[in-house]
Amino acid sequence: MLENATQRTRKHGVVGNPNEDEPRTEMTYDDLVSSAGEFGLYQTVLFVSTFPFYVFGVVSYFEQLFITEVSPNHWCRVPELANLTALQRRALAIPADETARFGYSQCSAYVADWSAELAAGRAAPDPAWRAEPCAHGWEFNASEIPYPTISSELGWVCDKDSYQATAQSIFFVGSIVGGLVVGWIADRYGRLPAAAVGTVVGGIAGVVSIFARDFVEFAVCRFFMGMSWDSCMLMVYLLVLEYVAPKYRSLIANLPFAIFYTSAVVSLPWIALACNDWKTLSLVTCIPMIFAILTPFLMPESPRWLLSVGRVDDAIKRIQRIGEVNKKEVPAKLIEQFKICYSQDEETNTSAVDFFKRPLLRNNKFVCMCVGYMCCTIVFDALARSVGQLDYNFFVSFTVISFTEFPSLCLVSFVLDWTGRKWMSVVTFSVSCVFSLLTVVVGGGLAAVLAAMVARFAVNITFNTTMQWAAEMLPTPVRGSGMAVVHICSYVATVISPFIVYSEVYYAWLPMALVSGVAALGALMVLGLPETAGKVLPHTLDDAETLIRESKFFEVQCLNKKQTSISGNENNSFEM
Repeated sequence: MLENATQRTRKHGVVGNPNEDEPRTEMTYDDLVSSAGEFGLYQTVLFVSTFPFYVFGVVSYFEQLFITEVSPNHWCRVPELANLTALQRRALAIPADETARFGYSQCSAYVADWSAELAAGRAAPDPAWRAEPCAHGWEFNASEIPYPTISSELGWVCDKDSYQATAQSIFFVGSIVGGLVVGWIADRYGRLPAAAVGTVVGGIAGVVSIFARDFVEFAVCRFFMGMSWDSCMLMVYLLVLEYVAPKYRSLIANLPFAIFYTSAVVSLPWIALACNDWKTLSLVTCIPMIFAILTPFLMPESPRWLLSVGRVDDAIKRIQRIGEVNKKEVPAKLIEQFKICYSQDEETNTSAVDFFKRPLLRNNKFVCMCVGYMCCTIVFDALARSVGQLDYNFFVSFTVISFTEFPSLCLVSFVLDWTGRKWMSVVTFSVSCVFSLLTVVVGGGLAAVLAAMVARFAVNITFNTTMQWAAEMLPTPVRGSGMAVVHICSYVATVISPFIVYSEVYYAWLPMALVSGVAALGALMVLGLPETAGKVLPHTLDDAETLIRESKFFEVQCLNKKQTSISGNENNSFEM
């Protein structure tokens, strides 16, 4: 006989009523962790120790902006005119072009006998002169990007101006491979080896990239750097989440990003300026990543992973250690009860294949979920990479827009359970859509930066909301594999986003118009998803279908009179 919903939720710890009169006969992992201290000194030290990995994640994801960016204001170098000022060289040797962004050709120069022309005192070009493509490289406006980058050194402009976008797409292809490889390591050998391997590979790739002599060599380095992105943060994120008691998980899911991630991302532009050379920047930021090889010796392995591979005694020792540091004794009776419950726990034969066999789940939930998350990722990444198109100080713009991570993540941490996932996502997608379009309407300068800042603030909220929402919609047996597919879809989406930014070469307004359209599509996609705030999380495939059938289109969590709290042991956790 199938157990009814109440029995099932009690057994698996999905819903809990602290006022129940009947004694608990089931002992879950989260009960045991709570008995050792819900969030004490042990969890605080572990929380702080994850800081380097969020820094590594920022370096992996954003560093290419600062090692490949070039000033859009550039022109052909003419060595014979080196004794003239930059303005004099440009006025004499560069053809005028009224249709170009800066009013002159950026990819061609006049051909003349410059020694004779200088001797004759010529200050303006002869219209009869022939123009040819740049033969001696380019000059760049140093007031915009004041240090050499690989793009300026190797001349990745004009007919090679797509190299930056292509290298970034190859980075995201590496992320897809890295997600699969590092995920397999995490399941087979543990969270810490996975975090160490992913981070070290990225560090080595970053260091080796300074020796790249052409695009192919640089792209190979970016592929391996891509393997480190997300995995270096995700593994320690999961680790801390699995050491914290249920009531603190929503907070812990977002605060590391708000504090550590934001601190790193707003510091990176100024580290780049201080280094004053792309090779120095790569060494300063990537060498520390290699020291992540020490991670398994400095941090404790996840008890939940130990349980997943049958190492129950080792997991219990970890929990007892938590109690010692937090000055709380874990009762021996609870440990014995947990061992009994763990040994009697029923295994499920449900797999991701069963999930996809059900049209209601596959079409109404998973497709909308994946497309919505892909849209969110494209908007987030394209907004981050289009900073150089705002006609404002590149480093200031990046810092100001990136700082929106902090207030947006704090907001998500404290209000998401009140607003609900669905309408929070719809509203923030819509805000991002409108303000992305406004960056086109207002033109460049500070107004465009402010509009982009609002758009980025909104999509930050969307990004973290949809990540938590996706985990809550998936039933327990396929939550881990389902989230892996969702993340891989986001990697596929980010292969596209660099080319959205690159579309500026056709029309200056096109990138942000495309971003606005993608945000609108995302809002439409999430409208078809069920609300999970205040709901019992689905444990079986039948529960997941029931969640869809019983969902209401205009359901707003803060207006609900009767709410059933989501269990802490499920909320915002990823079962691997």
